[in-house]
Amino acid sequence: MEMPMEKKEKKTGAIIGTVAAVLLCGCPGLSLCLFGVYAATGQMPDFISGYGQLPGWSGFASICVSLILIAIPIVVGVLTLRKKKPAELAPVLPNEPLPPVS
Repeated sequence: MEMPMEKKEKKTGAIIGTVAAVLLCGCPGLSLCLFGVYAATGQMPDFISGYGQLPGWSGFASICVSLILIAIPIVVGVLTLRKKKPAELAPVLPNEPLPPVS
């Protein structure tokens, strides 16, 4: 008689999705955050800003967008790699008819 094998969860798709989210959202988010900090504080070098100083609001907007981009891989990783609780089975009802109500 064979012992029942435990069902293993396949995490390959979750890992690939998390790595893709980090590469497509996390890395650009970090570089945009650095750009936003430079623009918001007025420390932008002339060779980056081009023709002059960028307004401070553009730096703060860049920081806000970068925080959203950084949060996306975190949420994807937590939601896809977490251990799911096993589904509870519904109670099995007997096949007998119900007694009449008096």
